Amino acid sequence: MKNYRIRGIHSEKRAKAIEEKFNRAINTDSIRIDYPHRTLSFPSDLDINKLNRIAAFEKIIIEAEDNSEQEDSHSHQHESGHSHSHHQDVDFSSSDKAAKNMKIVFIINLFFSILEFFFGVLFNSAAILTDAVHDLGDAISIGLAWFFQKISTRQADAKYSFGHQRFSLLGALVTGGILLTGSLFLIANTIPILFDPQPVNYQGMFWLAIFAIVANGYSAWLMNRGSSANESMLNLHLLEDVLGWIGVLIVSIVVKYTEWYILDPILSLIIAAFIIWQAWPLFKETAQIFLEVVPSEIDIEAIREEILNISGVHSLAHLHIWSIDGEEHAMSVTISTDNFSNDGREKLKEKIRSLVIPLNVTHTTIETIADPDNIL
Repeated sequence: MKNYRIRGIHSEKRAKAIEEKFNRAINTDSIRIDYPHRTLSFPSDLDINKLNRIAAFEKIIIEAEDNSEQEDSHSHQHESGHSHSHHQDVDFSSSDKAAKNMKIVFIINLFFSILEFFFGVLFNSAAILTDAVHDLGDAISIGLAWFFQKISTRQADAKYSFGHQRFSLLGALVTGGILLTGSLFLIANTIPILFDPQPVNYQGMFWLAIFAIVANGYSAWLMNRGSSANESMLNLHLLEDVLGWIGVLIVSIVVKYTEWYILDPILSLIIAAFIIWQAWPLFKETAQIFLEVVPSEIDIEAIREEILNISGVHSLAHLHIWSIDGEEHAMSVTISTDNFSNDGREKLKEKIRSLVIPLNVTHTTIETIADPDNIL
């Protein structure tokens, strides 16, 4: 049996449908797709070219696990000086697992934000009340992110022809918006306390900080295992919470011996400023994906030159590369050629696909235009 990586499948149901199509087309029952591990296996004597044609039609990518088995066109990137092989090892983690982790984190944050409001009033701490407002926003945004992540696992339909993957990005945008808006609100409400600092219950702050560091640390660990923009934004949320509570812990110790109550509002401002500093770049990056900006790791002009260097390609137009969900990308291009045979055109398309596979471009649309006189 041969084992290959497979990209562009986002649900167990879709994997099963593709597996059945492979077996039906080849007239066998020995082809298997392992969806959790994103692998395809089939007998060694089976013609991989037949599977590649089906894969191209279904907008999925079959990629040899052993790099030595890759198409010669892959090595062309290294020869031309535009190597992108470091992108081949992206782990497309299960969206179902991500949604499950978000559910756990949502419950933890909602419960803890309620505790914070209670103890923030009890301990008379602006920093704890500030973080309580922030954590309640966290809980709401995580709940929305969880909801959107669940939707993102659905397959394409008549209304969402590209699938529902961008709902995960929508969750990241909502989370980032709540982070930025909440931080500005906290800054506005904390500045007056700087001029009239109030005594705080430092002992209560100390023990609450210990509990918060453990709870938020566990939540951050869960989100750190994912790779989507949604999970990255939530991970930032939770890491910021951990750092904030470490600050509360330190302030509670210092106040115990010095009574420098002004440290409480100062810490609140530092937490809010840190959130803005960290959240804005991620929010901007997610917005750019929605605006279909060329992914930052892709040099579209280099890709253009590599396509033009392929024998048989006269010219190209309408080269577009954009990201579907921040992890997987799509490309469309029109090329002119004097190659009139169906087999020849398919080989041209396969060479172009092989150029962008290392860039995680899993969805390609390549149109060929007959140009016998090389006028285009």
